[in-house]
Amino acid sequence: MIYFDNAATGGRKPDRVLSAVQGGIRTCANPGRSGHQLSLSCANLVQRCRDLLSDYFDGYGYERTIFTKNCTEALNLAIFGGLKKGDHVVTTCLEHNSVLRPLAYLQKTGVITYDVCPLLNGDITPNQILRLIRPNTKLVILTSASNVTGKRLPVYEIKRVLPEKILLVCDGAQGAGHFPISMQDWGIDALALAGHKGLFGIQGSGALLLSERFTPEPLLRGGTGSMSLDLEMPNFLPDALESGTLSYPAILSLYEGVQYLQAHGREMERRIYQLTCYLCEKLRQTTAYKTYSTPNECGIVAFAHKELQSEIIAQILSNDFQIAVRGGYHCAPLAHRAFKTTDGGLVRVSFSHWNTEKEIDELVFALRKIHESFEKGNLQA
Repeated sequence: MIYFDNAATGGRKPDRVLSAVQGGIRTCANPGRSGHQLSLSCANLVQRCRDLLSDYFDGYGYERTIFTKNCTEALNLAIFGGLKKGDHVVTTCLEHNSVLRPLAYLQKTGVITYDVCPLLNGDITPNQILRLIRPNTKLVILTSASNVTGKRLPVYEIKRVLPEKILLVCDGAQGAGHFPISMQDWGIDALALAGHKGLFGIQGSGALLLSERFTPEPLLRGGTGSMSLDLEMPNFLPDALESGTLSYPAILSLYEGVQYLQAHGREMERRIYQLTCYLCEKLRQTTAYKTYSTPNECGIVAFAHKELQSEIIAQILSNDFQIAVRGGYHCAPLAHRAFKTTDGGLVRVSFSHWNTEKEIDELVFALRKIHESFEKGNLQA
């Protein structure tokens, strides 16, 4: 099958990642829970991964690098652990439900209020964000790039206009690994990561990197391997925010994946951008499909047929042409309202650097066949 669903989860992993996961399962002990040699060896590798992530994203040290099972957990930790009654939040219409649903719940239960920045001529601008700031605004939460279209947000520029006291939370799920993100230079106080997308980790890997200004309250409470006689959670990081056994194989995959990125990231970025250019140009040549993306480093191209629902197209591509894409709404409801695509959703193609122009040609051929079948009356909208 041709795999064009990398924005959901990376379909192919570097060999070094697969070898590390296999080795980690074979020799897995509980890092930080015992004093024997194997446990200490695992703990050392976990520590090295913390150091690597902090260095790669220009973070604030290993102790402020918290492992989670995915980006959603990381964002929930920042949101639920960082807000209190009476706080106000500003976010955007391009956010994922991992941001929108926690905020909606906290507003519904009377804890916070929040405002959503709309698109202005297709963009989110610093001045728009600034106009929504209130005296009680605690957090501004921004995605690094839209998971629907691949469009980057001006995180750095937005931070420059914010009052100093406001904390900036960045959803790095789609941007991380596709373009450089610097926490300190951009002014990010919490960076949430999905290990299994652009960072080449396996599913079950994620992280939350914190600045020295932001230490959220724990979401979970339990065993940490430290201060075990105390019924309170440890008061130091990372232990305060990491209850229970860490996924050692997932952390190993993230460690090896980021090292692969360090060696190949720039060429991958250029290659993925070229692939989006190629598909956008091919789609521009047909009147049957409307494109909602421009060329981007995240490898995402979203489009819609003039009549057919996106999920129908995705299903036909899978069943008849052995091509994997994603149709629907991509867990980003406000983005689809902004794009006026709530009726049929969008087909999302998302590349890795291993994809080829030949595979794109096969996709375009299949899309033309689907349109021809629709024109002949063989498909219903």
